[in-house]
Amino acid sequence: MSQQELTNKEQPAKELETAEHSDPISNGKGKKQGESEIKASSQIVTAESVQAEEVPTIPLGSLQTLSTLQPEVSVHSVEASEAVSTPAPLVAQPAEYRRSVSEWSRIWWEGMRPRYLILSIMPFLLGSVLALAHLLSLRGPLGLGQWHPQRFLVGLLAVVLLQLGANLINDYYDYLRGIDTSNTLGPGKLIQQGLIKPTHVLAFGLVLLAGGSLLGLLLALAAGWPLLLFGLLGLLAAYFYSATRRALSSLMLGLPVAFCIYGPLITAGAYYLQQAQLNGQVLLYSLMPGLLATAFVHVNDMRDVEDDAQAGKRTLANTLGLGLNRTLFLALLGGAYLVLLIIGLPHHAPHLALIALWTLPTLVVVVSGIVRTDLASGLHLVLRETLKLEAWFIALLVVGLLLSAILPILPQVPSLALP
Repeated sequence: MSQQELTNKEQPAKELETAEHSDPISNGKGKKQGESEIKASSQIVTAESVQAEEVPTIPLGSLQTLSTLQPEVSVHSVEASEAVSTPAPLVAQPAEYRRSVSEWSRIWWEGMRPRYLILSIMPFLLGSVLALAHLLSLRGPLGLGQWHPQRFLVGLLAVVLLQLGANLINDYYDYLRGIDTSNTLGPGKLIQQGLIKPTHVLAFGLVLLAGGSLLGLLLALAAGWPLLLFGLLGLLAAYFYSATRRALSSLMLGLPVAFCIYGPLITAGAYYLQQAQLNGQVLLYSLMPGLLATAFVHVNDMRDVEDDAQAGKRTLANTLGLGLNRTLFLALLGGAYLVLLIIGLPHHAPHLALIALWTLPTLVVVVSGIVRTDLASGLHLVLRETLKLEAWFIALLVVGLLLSAILPILPQVPSLALP
């Protein structure tokens, strides 16, 4: 210890000894007062040599003096009044929290996957045109009067509502099972992106299914009870395709269901809506949209094979290997063109239906895409091209059927115009 520290330690003791000798008659109270004055001195001490009780502190009287110098605290009411106004925020809220009605409509519309309506609209259009062509071939121009445009429009609306409702319900149950949560290429995603509450998506999907079912019931009352069977099968498939834990799409039944719904069911239902009867020719024609739609669903499963496997969804795509998946996809496309040749090549067949072969360049693009890629992004491009292929294929087929039915009766049109 240094000499200076020893001096600092000994000096308070000397002062205490001097004070005791100078005032021998002071009582205990004076002694304590002297000790307080000594402790309040401005001497510097060190923590190593002095106990905590000996460290100088501020006297209580000094604290009371300081408190008297502080301003008085006044208490005022903080209740809101008309004079109180909230200042404008420094940062304005983002625009997505103040969406207009048109913006919300666009969000809902895009979430319902309107592009996929081709899968249901094209077979319904094909069945309706087949019925019109049959009427024109039997009765000539007079057969046009027996075709029901009102039923066509109402039936088309019913099919659209059923598919849109099925798409929303599919999004809801995929969200519950954790399907497509990390898939950035899939459509919809109203729930995954936090745009719409899950219960709202489910409720609106059920409303659309109910609306389509009600229209189907009205059509069944007008066309006959067998149409009610078509509508009931379509409704059950639309709901249970993805609903519940035992969904059809998760039991490797997605492809057969897609073929039946988007092929024979919708095509034959549209034909029966106009003719109130069925024939084998309608079933043959319905194979083409069914095969093309099945190819579309299969390449969609190929794109999502990793996400579906992680979520526990069993599809044919994640069961077969890449080579077998490609073979199945090409077989579905080839089957549609094979049926077209069977319909259009015979001697008395509607040869103009073969104009659907103009889609062969698009077919080449699709085939080269599926053969050359195994990435999800590449398969997504194949998916879009497959949907375009089906749209143009069925549209050209419908045009060919109409021309095949109208051209033979054109000479009869002037005679009908005569008085």
